[in-house]
Order: sequence, then C-alpha cells, then structure tokens
Amino acid sequence: MARNIQSLERAAAMLRLLAGGERRLGLSDIASSLGLAKGTAHGILRTLQQEGFVEQDTASGRYQLGAELLRLGTTYLDVHELRARALVWTDDLARSSGESVYLGVLHQQGVLIVHHVFRPDDSRQVLEVGAMQPLHSTALGKVLSAYDPVAHSEVVEAERNAFTPRTISELDEFEGVLDLTRARGYADDVEETWTGVASIAAPIHNQRRMPVGAVGITGAVERVRKNGELRPDLIAAVRDCARAVSRDLGAGRF
Repeated sequence: MARNIQSLERAAAMLRLLAGGERRLGLSDIASSLGLAKGTAHGILRTLQQEGFVEQDTASGRYQLGAELLRLGTTYLDVHELRARALVWTDDLARSSGESVYLGVLHQQGVLIVHHVFRPDDSRQVLEVGAMQPLHSTALGKVLSAYDPVAHSEVVEAERNAFTPRTISELDEFEGVLDLTRARGYADDVEETWTGVASIAAPIHNQRRMPVGAVGITGAVERVRKNGELRPDLIAAVRDCARAVSRDLGAGRF
C-alpha cells in the first residue's frame, strides 16, 4: 500500500484548523494544536501562502484561509448547484430529443462532463461523467469558448488538433465560428470530433449573467440533421433547456 505524504497531511490539517473555530490563528497556536515544531509549521504555512491558500494579516501576523482556497470552494459549489438545477431539464431534453444529453464546464483547457443523461432507448451506453472533451471541436467547447473569456484564452493558446477532416483548427476561422455562435445563441459540431456524430449546445448563465457551463445533445449525424441541415426542433429544444437552467440559477430571461 502506498504511504501517505506527511507534508500534505499536515497542510490539510492546517487548512481544516483554519476553517473552524477562530477566524485567525497565530503560528504558535497552529503549531501547538497540530503538535508541530514552529519551524515546520511556518514552512508549511509559507508554502500555502505562496499558493494563495493561506493569507497572513500584516498587523497581527495571524493566518487565515486565502482567497484561492475560497475560490476553489465556490467553484465546487457552483458546479454542484449547476448539476442539481439541470437534472430535471436535462432529463426532459433527452426525452424530447431522443438523444444523449451532456452538461459541461470549463476545466483544465477542456470541457469536463459533469452530468450525462443516456439516450432514451435500449442501446448499450457508457456513462461519461468525468470525461474531458476538447474546447475547439465540440459544441459544448465552442459555446464555452464563445461566452467565457477564460475559455476563449485557453482555446486560443492551446494546440487545436484536427480529429477529423472537418475539424476547424485555424484561429481566424475558429474565431468566425465563435462570432456565429454568439449571434445564433448555440454551437454545433458535425463530425469535427468523432466521425458520424453531431452535437448541438447552448450556454448556461448564473444570476450575474456569467457563463457557468453549457448543455447539449449528441447523436448520429443522420438523426441530428435532416436534408443536410441541423433539425430546427433540436436546436430549439437545446436552447430552451439552457434558458430553463439559467432561469433556475437566477439569470432571469434571455
């Protein structure tokens, strides 16, 4: 069995200590509470401070939780609430469209799938929660890149690999796709990531009108398109789902 890393265990114990009880603690208080030498405790605190997980009050010298740790916690809560608010609407979208539904958020230069509703038939399917999708070639990724400035920066700086002959890799052309996405209010991916597969996605906003994720459907090209065009009823269903989740998050009407 692999051994735990002692320094990480001590750092985690410090964060838990700072999260409860007194809002701010001095070095001596932290060291004595955890049974550590002051030098050891100070070294760990200094590292946590450099990473933004701990802050030191300049007047008192006491320590408290840092903004970076609070930001990560808020991100987790946002994703948790997003998924909770989307459960009913994504189920409805899967039933009305007959296709798989995915809910994605920006994560590490890609799209993290945080919820997946199976296509409502008897076919064998694999749950893809936790899977990553590329930003530049998927409908979910294009939506995030179009509406989220951070996602846009990530996709511009990243290497945009061509997964199929239809993948758009050149930056100028891709920026045009993002302009079109913002104008239409949705994005599509027709065999740009997987041959024979097409997707449609729309953005989800929170109460501050900030983009927090994207929802979309994915299915065989011949089902998602009709006469060479995306089916208007599927586009409308995806956009309606995104609006409904946004409203439940407090975004109001779009």
